[in-house]
Amino acid sequence: MTPSTELFDLIKTLTKSEKRFFKLSASLQSGNKNYLRLFDAIGEQDEYDEQAIKEQFKEEKFIKHLPSEKNYLYHLILKSLRGYYAEKSIGSVLKQEIKNIEILYNKALFKSCRKQLKRSKKKAKEYEKFYYWFELISWEKKLIEEEYEQGVFNHDLENLIDEEMEVIEKLRNLAEYQMLLSQINAIFRTGLFNKSSKELTKVNEIAGHPLIVGKNTALSQRATSICYYIQGVCSAVVRDYEKALPNFKKTLTILDNHPKIKMDLSGRYVNTLKHLIYSYIDIGNMIKAQELVDIMLGLADKKGFESIDIQLKIFTFSSNTQVIILDHLGRFKEALAVVQKMIEGLEEYKEKINKEQRILFYYNIAYIYFGNGYYKEALRWINEIINDNEKRLRQDIYGYSEILNMLIHLELQNHEYVEQLAKTARKHIRKQIPNYDFELEVVNFIVKLARKGKIDNEGVKSFKSQHKDLSRKVLQDYFDLDAWLDSKMNNTTMEQEVILRKV
Repeated sequence: MTPSTELFDLIKTLTKSEKRFFKLSASLQSGNKNYLRLFDAIGEQDEYDEQAIKEQFKEEKFIKHLPSEKNYLYHLILKSLRGYYAEKSIGSVLKQEIKNIEILYNKALFKSCRKQLKRSKKKAKEYEKFYYWFELISWEKKLIEEEYEQGVFNHDLENLIDEEMEVIEKLRNLAEYQMLLSQINAIFRTGLFNKSSKELTKVNEIAGHPLIVGKNTALSQRATSICYYIQGVCSAVVRDYEKALPNFKKTLTILDNHPKIKMDLSGRYVNTLKHLIYSYIDIGNMIKAQELVDIMLGLADKKGFESIDIQLKIFTFSSNTQVIILDHLGRFKEALAVVQKMIEGLEEYKEKINKEQRILFYYNIAYIYFGNGYYKEALRWINEIINDNEKRLRQDIYGYSEILNMLIHLELQNHEYVEQLAKTARKHIRKQIPNYDFELEVVNFIVKLARKGKIDNEGVKSFKSQHKDLSRKVLQDYFDLDAWLDSKMNNTTMEQEVILRKV
């Protein structure tokens, strides 16, 4: 049986301050501390090697029951992290405070209990943490009942019940918005612009839902921010970025105007910035897009944005959008520096980068290498996608990767192989890209060039004359086919063609 790497994975996520806190906590405990030696030994490894650990401690008694030692250490680290983050998220704070309320109540310290409850309710209201607010109301009802028994009748139970009903309604309302958000996110992540008629019907249903189109349907700032966010995503899916842009801006404004909620919804804040960047890219405002990339990068050291998952969002989103901006500006050589950081990030973070962002990393790295004429390097990275067997996530990227793969082999003069790739490409495109007629024409065009054994000028001119407005093709959002065709016709580079287009 392969040894579990869960402990190794957990230790490798720890920051310096988290490690310091763990060791400080451990030092306060009495007894044998072999687990600290195990902690240090595992922390020094680059890849988990249980045999090496056994060899290192072969003279120690504890190594004979290593699985239980690992399990103990794993849960001890989690306990330490709970303590470390007890004051770092409002959810953790309210959990601790509710526990304090329970302790004070059970000790009949009702006056102190009410003071704590009042402070906690204020926080729950400010952060719109309705689950905790509801639980705090339950404790307040218990306190009122206790005070009634002591002859204190200066609290109105009827008003509290009305407040409880209001919280329940806000909680229900927020849950309905979150359900719609989950639905549109699921559709978005299967693929960006190319949607089946079934998916587009669902998008239209969500966009036309009474909670989305109705007035004053959102009962909280959290719900309102989700409402505008959903409207933005629905518009982005159908490539209407002019309509998406104001909705994402409204989402950002709500969160900026409510900093406590913003800090608690840091992930959605970063996601909203990402969508805004794509919106500005689509309408051609690269200056504003770059400004927002810089704002996103500036969040990395802000309170509420320090967790690893948010740091990864900032790194991946900023890298992918930066590459796209430089691509649109024709600055392919400059994009190589960003690509290098992306490669280093893939090595450093490994599986911590989620699947969707890794797919985008692979594609953007391959594309930038291709645009710079580094075809072997491009092939290496496009193969990361081609050789994957993902069935649902970002099928648009998988489909267009087939086309980019063919172009790479065409440039490498693997002409016979191109025709073999075309069979797979056609199959995948039909399956993964709705309204795929143009994409199939591109595949057939690449095959024709491969059969000729060269990228001939006349063939390229003929294809361009048949498709005069390439900018309206979805493929152009994934690969600047127009710039590639012009570079072949004019014996220039894609970078030069994009820059000429901007003049």
